[in-house]
Amino acid sequence: MVLYFQEGMNRVMGEMKRAGLAAACVTAILWTFAAGAVAAEDPPPPGANDFECEPSAAHPRPVVLVHGLGATMSGNWGHNSPRLAEAGYCVFALTYGQRENQANPVYQPGGVERMEKSSKELKAFVADVLDATGARKVDIIGHSEGTVMPRYYMERRGGAKFVKRFIALTPLWRGTNPASLADLRDVASGFDLSGPILDGVSGFCASCPQFLRGSDYLKDLNADGEAIPGIIHTNIVTKYDELVQPYTSGLMSDGGTNIVVQDVCPLDFSEHLLVAFDPVVTQMFLNALDPKHATEVKC
Repeated sequence: MVLYFQEGMNRVMGEMKRAGLAAACVTAILWTFAAGAVAAEDPPPPGANDFECEPSAAHPRPVVLVHGLGATMSGNWGHNSPRLAEAGYCVFALTYGQRENQANPVYQPGGVERMEKSSKELKAFVADVLDATGARKVDIIGHSEGTVMPRYYMERRGGAKFVKRFIALTPLWRGTNPASLADLRDVASGFDLSGPILDGVSGFCASCPQFLRGSDYLKDLNADGEAIPGIIHTNIVTKYDELVQPYTSGLMSDGGTNIVVQDVCPLDFSEHLLVAFDPVVTQMFLNALDPKHATEVKC
């Protein structure tokens, strides 16, 4: 990961000479999000991508897993994919948004391209899943970027008609402002500094500025509300989220079911990344997928 991101860091350092503290703070969030970067080899997680899988009457919709920034399908879903398969679901996962022509092929984190571009990959993947399984719709479970990128697919690329349930782990519907980075961006814009800084950042992580509160990407999607008509939303957040700040950005304001992990299990200290490996959260989204057969969440 360090080798891969050195190129981008060098670019941002050049901007920092002109922009000072604001650029340094923008860089800090990128190092944090980049913690999920994994090796280029990326087999499907256990239980996923059997294109011969036939959905059952009990679980007629395939489940599509969408990873977060800096991760891949194998890194993000190694814990939950086999559990979904064991529960009787046809499970599918993709790695999206890998940077083209990467200087260092050893590390190829996903989700670093602009989310509009990544949504095209999700659209094509869902179409392949529906074609292979004969299903009319899928359910999507997304983590981190995997919550806000699919919105573009559903709202701007016609994907809503192919999705019934959208389960979002650590979503950020209104963006994030860790270390007041969104505030600093706004201050820098008054001195004509935010443009050069964000351009430098986008050179190696085009999606990163889109996560910040008040980004053009989020303004566009939220202009007509956060909930998507016709979709059954479940939002699962943690009070200990160090990347989505404040964590309440993941509580949908105009629809859906909002679940705070600690409201159910007060001693669960899972933060942003661990939510994808927390058995408590696994039971929460299994219940959301099949509410008629929901079971008690054991802390």
